[in-house]
Amino acid sequence: MNERLKTVTKALQDTEFIDIISELINNDKVMKMKNYRQHYDISTFEHCLNVSYISYKICKLLKWDYKSMARAAMLHDLFLYDWRESKKKLNLEGYHAFVHPKIALKNAEETFELNKKEKDIILKHMWPVTFSLPKYKESYLITFVDKYSAIQESIGYYQKQMEAKRLYRYAYIFLCLIFLGKII
Repeated sequence: MNERLKTVTKALQDTEFIDIISELINNDKVMKMKNYRQHYDISTFEHCLNVSYISYKICKLLKWDYKSMARAAMLHDLFLYDWRESKKKLNLEGYHAFVHPKIALKNAEETFELNKKEKDIILKHMWPVTFSLPKYKESYLITFVDKYSAIQESIGYYQKQMEAKRLYRYAYIFLCLIFLGKII
């Protein structure tokens, strides 16, 4: 099982974590994140769940505000569009990397009551791409966990691609051997 699936499985089995984010993950707007691809074959929902759980575990270990972190990380990419489309077609006021934290925060605030820390975590999760400095240590942490998760998801995708190519190669060799056996 790849690392991403291990993280999702652990997250779904962690009752304390699920209790913290249950209001979020059972919300219709948040569920819509399942319809948008984030990195390769990963939905925005699954990406946010990965970031949320990893951030939650680190914050808990460091005795930081793990509840605010888990909630904000689950909402950090609540932008609800396919970011691969052009900014003109999406009617964005800038490139996705720069504007989606504001869009995610707006969507989250319309749906949930957020504390100051949760707002800052969502808004600053793309630092240093977005220039505004995070206000809280949890806001800095999400920037690293978000990038780590994106790399992990990308590597997982390419590993699956390589495994599929290997499988095709063996199938080709097997078919060639069968064909040669019939000729000889």
